[in-house]
Amino acid sequence: MRFDLGSWLLLGALVGSGCTSRGGSVPAAWPPTGQGSSAAEALSSPQSPAEITARSTPAIVTVRTEDSLGTGFIVRKDGWIATNFHVVRGAAEVTVVFSDHREFKVVEIMNANRLHDLVILRIDAKNLPVLALGDSDRVRPGDSVLAIGHPLGLEDTVSNGLISAVREVNAGLQVLQISAPIAPGSSGGPLFNDHGEVIGVATAVSTSGQNLNFGLPSKYVADLVQHPHPISMELFGAAMLAMQNQERAGAARPRAIPHHELKLLNGCTDANKELIFKTLQDAIEVGAPLFNQGKLAACYHIYEGAAADLAQQLPRACGGPKRALSVGQRRAAKLKDPAEQAWAMRDSFDGMLEVLERSNQ
Repeated sequence: MRFDLGSWLLLGALVGSGCTSRGGSVPAAWPPTGQGSSAAEALSSPQSPAEITARSTPAIVTVRTEDSLGTGFIVRKDGWIATNFHVVRGAAEVTVVFSDHREFKVVEIMNANRLHDLVILRIDAKNLPVLALGDSDRVRPGDSVLAIGHPLGLEDTVSNGLISAVREVNAGLQVLQISAPIAPGSSGGPLFNDHGEVIGVATAVSTSGQNLNFGLPSKYVADLVQHPHPISMELFGAAMLAMQNQERAGAARPRAIPHHELKLLNGCTDANKELIFKTLQDAIEVGAPLFNQGKLAACYHIYEGAAADLAQQLPRACGGPKRALSVGQRRAAKLKDPAEQAWAMRDSFDGMLEVLERSNQ
């Protein structure tokens, strides 16, 4: 859903619909010559978290709107800043705040991709420090990852961990599951490899005590920067208003919850059923609040990740639920709008939970 046909299509591309609780590779030398700074030079050897933090924090900013607070990072020295789309969703005015407390109003949206939950902002500033984008296609489970963000406005909060998994949500969307803790307000912050290169953007976090966090690969950021379609903040604000109006109008969306026969659970032990119930309920408890906050793609990532985890954990004998959830995943993958994708997965979850409840009666 990149705006390849020009900024005049933005209004149509951004318009979405309204989940509630239950009852290409990046060149290693990026950024291009002339856009980087000393902070963006590729590092030839692994660096400690302290070294990466000291080098990178001048290029990490707070992104603030009237209703939200997030993190961003500079990708071009002439004022281009990457963050999550949901951070600025619904905003008519966006402010970027630097660590030295300088504030700049965003003057343009250079590009956006709602499916990937990413946006490139522009402020009127020059000669800024820049973060280097690494090759996210080379990321592997088990690689180290460092997250820097501004949770709840607490500047430059650092956490580290591992790449837990690289998940193919569908043909057009890959996500990084990470163990590095992130928190609300860190959305849009950079995820670094051990060479100090940005290999992802923090985008979703579990709020139910699980160490379950997600990021978008940096290759999606590079694509937006390399193919800009700038629009004014006025037009962006009009698009946000149109989106909100349509979501309110679509609040009574008809459900498509599948009805399963009890034989779907044949071969599933009580422990298998308990695992399915707990995994889906936990996913809804995390995903539904994200959806209600406008973090539509993040909600979808949580739901799809839960279905993928169950497919790996359930034994072959308990194949019915695996097949049923796979149907929901395929249906969601064919949709373009992240709100509809989240609802497709939620319908699949509610159908599974309903048959589990009937099996216990």
